[in-house]
Amino acid sequence: MSQITALDTFDLRFPTSRMLDGSDAMNPDPDYSAAYAILRTDDDGPDGHGFVFTIGRGNDVQVAAIEALRPMLVGADVEALLADPGEAWRRLVHDSQLRWLGPEKGVMHMAIGAVVNALWDLAAKRAGVPLWRLLSDLSPEQIVDLVDFRYLEDALTPAEALELLRAAAPGKAERAARLVADGFPAYTTSPGWLGYDDAKLARLTREALDAGFTQIKLKVGGDLDDDVRRLRIAREICGPDVRIAVDANQRWGVDEAVRWVKELAPFDPWWVEEPTSPDDILGHAAIAEAIAPVRVATGEHVANRVMFKQLLQARATQFVQIDATRVAGVNENVAILLLAAKFGVPVCPHAGGVGLCEAVQHLAMFDYVAVSGSTEDRILEYVDHLHEHFADPVRVENGRYRAPELPGASTEILVPSLVAHRYPDGSVWR
Repeated sequence: MSQITALDTFDLRFPTSRMLDGSDAMNPDPDYSAAYAILRTDDDGPDGHGFVFTIGRGNDVQVAAIEALRPMLVGADVEALLADPGEAWRRLVHDSQLRWLGPEKGVMHMAIGAVVNALWDLAAKRAGVPLWRLLSDLSPEQIVDLVDFRYLEDALTPAEALELLRAAAPGKAERAARLVADGFPAYTTSPGWLGYDDAKLARLTREALDAGFTQIKLKVGGDLDDDVRRLRIAREICGPDVRIAVDANQRWGVDEAVRWVKELAPFDPWWVEEPTSPDDILGHAAIAEAIAPVRVATGEHVANRVMFKQLLQARATQFVQIDATRVAGVNENVAILLLAAKFGVPVCPHAGGVGLCEAVQHLAMFDYVAVSGSTEDRILEYVDHLHEHFADPVRVENGRYRAPELPGASTEILVPSLVAHRYPDGSVWR
């Protein structure tokens, strides 16, 4: 029997604001950051690594929330935790005192996601396989056991989830082999940050096409005339066949979103992302109805599986954008994948940031292999920065993610990067 002996935390920040990487209408100067957690054990095995993504100030608050979980983890039996990950999730999320801080939303919920993801990283490393394969190799019954169906059963019952997974099971081996051979479709946001000038937008758009991407994304919402000009530049370079998505990052109210998107509609946006507050389910539904055939995509700031349920019930989004660190980790994202499959809505995960591409690729690949069984209209965001800090960085070739091969969840940051980017005393900040 082995035990968890420590939960180590790090406030890591990367100065992306210096080049305006990541800039959008609501976040003009982000410093991409990670509230980072390492679960250490008393045997000679691997550690488990997880994190929460933030954009600078407040990362210390997120670290403190992770540290509040230390008494629930240190001293715990590793084998028992990994043998029943569904129960481990429920024990953390439904703690009678910590739950009051949500419930199931915000800083505390995300902190739980960091340690849940660290546990899955530990499980995959101990199994000697990448996380996507560990999840895909679970039986339908084991996958259903990961999910807390409280609050979901009016939309998805355990029996329905089991039926979905059993229907997908016969083709799992063939899809896994195809994934390894061909990769998973990717799109890039790298050309579209709002702080970039027109020349940089044009250059990076051409580079994206040369790299094999068939979809790009542009940030919008700062100034309508600027958005029209930038979309015109991108569309002239891309031609009619390359998809261009736009992302407002919650900038608009409902009526403003409708007016703004209709002005952009001549440039054939594939979707508009986060057109309004992520909490406004009915607002998203109203926007989706008014701007059709332009589609709505959302999810990176949606707090929990219950809100995703409501978005799907209200037909308020046509693309579900899970995020690896916004909700309470792998288990809750599995629930959201099952909800999306029930409603027939494709999942196109949010990535970018620091480590989000590394983490969420496993969930997208698991969805393809074991849940939806399809890549139709499913595509995974890619942003080409900060991957060099990871022990198992993403590999994107000809516009497709290559399936990770190393054991784990690809969430482990290299020690030199931990030292250099620790805030405020790391060398990058001194």
